[in-house]
Amino acid sequence: MKLATFTAGGPAELGVVTGETIIPLSRSAPRLPTQMIDLIAVWPSAEAEVRVVAAAGVGATPLSAVRLQAPIRRPGKIMAIGLNYADHIAESGAETPKDQIWFSKAVTAANGPYDPIQVPKVSPFLDYEAELVAVIGKGGRHISKDAARAAVFGYCCGNDATERAWQHRTSQWVLGKSFDTHAPFGPWITTADEITDPHALSIRCLVNGEQRQSSNTRHLVFSLWDQIEQLSQAMTLEAGDLIYTGTPGGVGAAMTPRQFLKAGDRVQVEIEGLGGLDNRCEAEA
Repeated sequence: MKLATFTAGGPAELGVVTGETIIPLSRSAPRLPTQMIDLIAVWPSAEAEVRVVAAAGVGATPLSAVRLQAPIRRPGKIMAIGLNYADHIAESGAETPKDQIWFSKAVTAANGPYDPIQVPKVSPFLDYEAELVAVIGKGGRHISKDAARAAVFGYCCGNDATERAWQHRTSQWVLGKSFDTHAPFGPWITTADEITDPHALSIRCLVNGEQRQSSNTRHLVFSLWDQIEQLSQAMTLEAGDLIYTGTPGGVGAAMTPRQFLKAGDRVQVEIEGLGGLDNRCEAEA
């Protein structure tokens, strides 16, 4: 099932994407939560009703007639792992990490699948990073690797947009990773039951139609299950938290000459079975 947050000339709504249409949930099932993060939290008791509404198809609207928003408008946490594909490690001139390298992205960085990415006023070194994003469902603390799959609600495409100068001015990456609009994800959440193996998905990024990144999630150094096990030792993972699982090689900062994003550039991220992002870059006002 593909769950989305959308607008159609009014307040944001939740819907189920089926083919090229979206079926609104709240109009047929007003008792359901109206925010995605709340729906995820009660999913075990709400799933059956959502599937009934989706099957009925009442109010189905063409996707072309709505605007898809960030599936979760205000995630609880956005955690991201660094240096997690061998080719990206090589192009970065780093050694393969013995331990997972984690940073957070501010929740104010969350951005929609088709919304603009800002080129910051303070520095022009904006880069792209195509990533598989896992959305936490059940969550918890001290989740074992064997139990990690059950903690995931679904999957999205993501772009860990990064301001490189701010990332590398100190040993801590958080500021360079947390500029407003620098965490596009979506276009919807594909529930975990539809993805047999999140470690077998092709992933790519295009800039102005030119393919810059192309890989497969089987090349993750630390699997998603490893990541969940590690994170949950330190913090409670909660419904609606996002995990950006790492980016493959091909980032702009590693090209010769370096290729940073500028106003007017179009960045597309596509992941097998999950749809894609399509964001334009624009100068911060």
